Amino acid sequence: MSRTRVAGRRAAQARLSAWFTAQGWKPSPFQREVWRRYLAGESGLLHTPTGSGKTLAAFGGPLLEALAAGPPLTGEDVAGIVDAAAAGAATPDHGVAGAIVPARESALPPARTAGGGKGSRQPSARQPPKRRPQLQVLWITPLRALATDTLRALRVATQAVGLDWQLGLRTGDASARDKRLARAGRLDLMVITPESLSLLLSYPDTAPLLASLRCVVVDEWHELLGNKRGVLLQLALARLRALNPALRTWGLSATLGNLDEARAVLLPHAPDAALVAGVRPRGFELDTLLPAAGERFAWAGHLGLAQLPRVLDTLMAERTSLLFANTRSQAELWHRALASVWPEAPETLALHHGSLDPTLRAAAEQGLRDGSIRCVVATSSLDLGVDFPAVDQVLQIGSPKGIARLLQRAGRARHRPGESGRVVCVPTHALELVEYAAAREAVSRGAIEARPPPRLSLDVLAQHCVTLALGGGFDADALYDEVRTTHAFAGLSPTMWAAVIDFIVQGGRALSNYPDFRRVVRGDDGVYRVEDRRIALRHRLSIGTIASDGAVVVRFLRGGTLGSVEESFVGRLRRGDRFHFAGRLLELVRLEDMTAYVRNAAGAGDGTVPRWLGGKMPLSSELGREVERAFAGGVVAPELDAIAGLLQLQGRLSALPGPDRLLVEWIRARGGRYLFVYPFAGRQVHEGLAALLALRWGRMAPDSFAFSVNDYGFVLSAARAESVDEAQLRTLFDPVALEDDLRESLNLGELARRQFREIARVAGLLPPSLPGRAPRSLRQLQASSGLLFDVLQRFDPGHVLLEQAEREVFSAQLEVRRLRETLDDCAQRDIVLRTPKSFTPLSFPLWAEAVRGRLSTEDWRTRVQRAATQLERRHGG
Repeated sequence: MSRTRVAGRRAAQARLSAWFTAQGWKPSPFQREVWRRYLAGESGLLHTPTGSGKTLAAFGGPLLEALAAGPPLTGEDVAGIVDAAAAGAATPDHGVAGAIVPARESALPPARTAGGGKGSRQPSARQPPKRRPQLQVLWITPLRALATDTLRALRVATQAVGLDWQLGLRTGDASARDKRLARAGRLDLMVITPESLSLLLSYPDTAPLLASLRCVVVDEWHELLGNKRGVLLQLALARLRALNPALRTWGLSATLGNLDEARAVLLPHAPDAALVAGVRPRGFELDTLLPAAGERFAWAGHLGLAQLPRVLDTLMAERTSLLFANTRSQAELWHRALASVWPEAPETLALHHGSLDPTLRAAAEQGLRDGSIRCVVATSSLDLGVDFPAVDQVLQIGSPKGIARLLQRAGRARHRPGESGRVVCVPTHALELVEYAAAREAVSRGAIEARPPPRLSLDVLAQHCVTLALGGGFDADALYDEVRTTHAFAGLSPTMWAAVIDFIVQGGRALSNYPDFRRVVRGDDGVYRVEDRRIALRHRLSIGTIASDGAVVVRFLRGGTLGSVEESFVGRLRRGDRFHFAGRLLELVRLEDMTAYVRNAAGAGDGTVPRWLGGKMPLSSELGREVERAFAGGVVAPELDAIAGLLQLQGRLSALPGPDRLLVEWIRARGGRYLFVYPFAGRQVHEGLAALLALRWGRMAPDSFAFSVNDYGFVLSAARAESVDEAQLRTLFDPVALEDDLRESLNLGELARRQFREIARVAGLLPPSLPGRAPRSLRQLQASSGLLFDVLQRFDPGHVLLEQAEREVFSAQLEVRRLRETLDDCAQRDIVLRTPKSFTPLSFPLWAEAVRGRLSTEDWRTRVQRAATQLERRHGG
């Protein structure tokens, strides 16, 4: 072994061993396995719970490699370095390895430092020449908040072992300095989001910098796997592998049900890549704020604010809490309610969601870290990976709607060595208690949802092609071979590829006469490039796949920015109207250039709360099956004991659903005829089923139908039908001719038109306004996308994006695969048809949803509340 290699190995051993000894712990087996595999040149996917040390598992390999700082390591070297790292270190009493915490400086070997004291005019003669950073590690993260936290942890690790690396951030929240360092290649490690990586690829001079990469780490891969952001990342990774075939890629994931598929999507070039299992999931307590015996508890349609006294008592019983709501509107309402009764200083209660300004989010995160905040009301913006050891408990308002989401949120509590987490569930109405019981059972059995990855998202592919055309240009044949190495585009046909190229060159046949759609030019050398600076600027401004429809900035008339709300909300307000946002009661002063100028409203009082599109989370199929088991008596849980009377009432009036039977209720009540069906397949599937059954029933007997849905089932209200029997129901649930009937039952043209707007934006047909010009409003975007849709339908009906819009309507909006599975399942079950004399606990929430959509001079909540009171009195509820 050469002297250089020996010296490098000894340095790596000494520094890692010193750091581990200073912490009082040694690496866990899964961390050592990842390090060994990394140093041996392998890629892989690590699956381990949050808080078990996956950050250091992924970063330990690059650290050891950098500390060894010599020629390529042999297998003997790899084993020696990894084993030596743990030599002499004591295993901690708490049994948790891998938590990155600051080391005691006295225990560390000296890092490389500049010669001469403070104020020296010249460096020491013995000082080595200043090392120029070289990009070696790219750490990709899905959230900006997670990026900041990760960067902090990685800096602690590099400083603790005396590694003089330059680390930086490249996200939308990055400083101007970090952005300059990233562009200039003056970073050794960069923490970045998928969108910012694509932005880097759009610059010709970054290819040599990215070619020097040794490793890419994809954090929280499960959050990217099932959406278009993950598709964009797959394409970017394929480009990085083309620049450096020896690049190692490691994914980090937790709470995922389709691990083998997740590995195949991340590492399509390495089918035998490592799949490393970490430690067993950390245990956590699950408590529910149950109604008191004899307490009247709402059946449906509430935000849970009746639980406010119990929630406040629970919050005050612990030092620091995270209170999760499922939507931004619900978070705003709960923050407002808590603020009205908060017994401590107002600054100890905070709000955190994705529409708030980054400075407000950062302040809330810092308050959780240093313990100065007692409670943060948050949405999924704090779901992932951000570790706050000071948080003692997590509260979940309403059903989490998914097992993985509950596990993610529970993992945010007591993120401290040797402690189990704690989540307190806060039901907003009675039936959510069944979902908590089902979730408890699913967690105990280790059930978890899969996240199926999208395929053939041609809008994302078109965006990527323009990005590479900006980044120095591409050869079409070579790029075709490259993108087909990804999981998302393995099935890309030459015809589809030619259509994508034609689209980015001239917009397709129908748009070829419009200069704005001629974005890419094929040169005499056969290379496709972007030559128009205006097109280049617009493309860089619109890189990404995250939709943000009609965002209006909320800014103080004299002061800073609070965040953004949707134009559809603020457009209904008049000057002087008041609304709650960012934990404040605001008064609208004026709306100008997509900016709402506001001031703090004087005094207290009411105000509306913004609503954001896409807020409702559908029940996952896995949790839906557990809910059915819970209704059928297959689950024992305190939540079910608390509503035993309600379940008995459902059984007495009708029947209880179950996995082996399909409950159907035919009810004539309150002047209507209603067919209630309970497949427990989630809101989106039920929308497709309701439209399908309405069409088929209308064929059997012409009638007029209306429908509404929730996560448990759907209701069809018929104008003339007098009855329904089992034979008719069997016909309605026949899986044959599903797609043809869906096309006839739904206004697919309108659904595709709506879906097309997002596709057109991602593909570059709806570029953003240039800086200095007023941004286009939501109404203008809708008009532009609608006009494009009509033009393409008329003059180019086979356009690649029209075909994608219809495909996504079926796969994403209607979830045809799950819809078909649900139909097949319903067709095989025993049908339990009941004809109750009044609404039941299961049918009442659906009736309430149906009433919400009707015109009435009477307030909807008043009507529903009166009906609920009458039902509860009638049945002793």
